[in-house]
Amino acid sequence: MDWVPEGQTVNQVYYKEVLTNLHEQVRRRRPEIWKNGSWVLYQDNMAAHNTLSVKTFLTKHKITVLEYPLYSPDLAPCDFFLFQKIKSALKGTRFRPIDAVKAKAMELVNKLSEDDLQRCFQQWKIHMEQCRDPGGEYSEGDNIAVV
Repeated sequence: MDWVPEGQTVNQVYYKEVLTNLHEQVRRRRPEIWKNGSWVLYQDNMAAHNTLSVKTFLTKHKITVLEYPLYSPDLAPCDFFLFQKIKSALKGTRFRPIDAVKAKAMELVNKLSEDDLQRCFQQWKIHMEQCRDPGGEYSEGDNIAVV
């Protein structure tokens, strides 16, 4: 997990640094999927993610990107799974320095089990299926709307 430094704008330059670090981590920790290119990046439609320099980087490194439907904020696993889990564990706790919050959040993320991650993935699949609309019409379900 990386924390965006205070005052740092997430622009294409910063995001390419994040992607470079991610690419290196996949290479080191999961060499089998790095070699055969079987891993997929899932990112939202943030402006920095859609710049030419970022798209060039992804193409150059043969990183497959799973398209994120427009106007679908409820499809981010952090939003519908991770943040809820962390917020409920932190509820009512007072922290002095920001580093204490970060440390506790990291502790909670590291405690996620394989079952937790499988449940998150299953929820994500359900959310994605609810957003699909072959006719291109407005679709809504479980707080998810696609325009």
